[in-house]
Amino acid sequence: MIMKVIFMGTPEFSVPILKSLISAHEVLGVVTQPDKQQGRGKKFVPPPVKVAAIENNIPVFQPEKIRNTDFLDDVEADVFVVAAYGQILSEKILNIPKLGCINVHASILPKYRGAAPIQWAIINGEKQTGVTIMHMDKGVDTGDMILKKYTGIAPGETAGSLSTKLSLMGAQAIIEALGQIENGAAAREKQDGNLSSYAKIITKEMALIDFKKPGKEVVNLVNGLIPWPVAYTFHNGAVLKIWGAELIEGYGDGVPGEVLDIVKNKGFVVKAGVAAVLITEVQALSSKRMGAPDYLRGHMIGVGTVL
Repeated sequence: MIMKVIFMGTPEFSVPILKSLISAHEVLGVVTQPDKQQGRGKKFVPPPVKVAAIENNIPVFQPEKIRNTDFLDDVEADVFVVAAYGQILSEKILNIPKLGCINVHASILPKYRGAAPIQWAIINGEKQTGVTIMHMDKGVDTGDMILKKYTGIAPGETAGSLSTKLSLMGAQAIIEALGQIENGAAAREKQDGNLSSYAKIITKEMALIDFKKPGKEVVNLVNGLIPWPVAYTFHNGAVLKIWGAELIEGYGDGVPGEVLDIVKNKGFVVKAGVAAVLITEVQALSSKRMGAPDYLRGHMIGVGTVL
């Protein structure tokens, strides 16, 4: 059966899920966040989901606060599908569709409920994650689970690359879950709240690297904050964003943040905790991303420099 669907989502993560629904069901409309001003010119930029919806001739709704609107009251949809929408739905909205509201969440629940499950899985050094398709309730990612799909987190995986992977998994999983709902076979597995953890929203303030922490934690922070907000340190009082870092062995004493070595064609080694990290890609303020060796050619960083 082809279901009538209202889709709610905002970032790039949500786009493959929307496209998957378009290919298999009838998407009546898309609800997404308002356009946001970006860049120095403060130009209004539409969210990726809006762009995808317009390309497919699907009506788009962008309420500032969905709780304060009633445009969905008369929608005759079988199901609402939500994937990284960015606003909490009221109980009234949850009760509108015939078959309920279904969420595509980028973690294996009940672990990493909340706004930033992908980033926190990497920052915390998890080896495995996945997507969970769940019935929504009035809590934050607390509803009964329908199905889960697992994947490993590869060494060097960034939040950006993992988001792409989980988005494609979610696009397949939501079609499978809707098929189960259609057949009356969808699971309702309760979450164990005792096993839950919360993935709080990522902020720019979190991105400052503390080189007193173990090297592995520094590398995880760098990877977990790509592509935004990007971990950073200071060099000569100016922000230096770190786009690439690897744990490296064989280095001894030094103070946290001290440059211990320059590795030809690779980058520079920085003391972190009792270990060290090799910085391989950086970005200075008002400059483009570049390999650390290129940065070294134009900036005075040597052994003994402290970041």
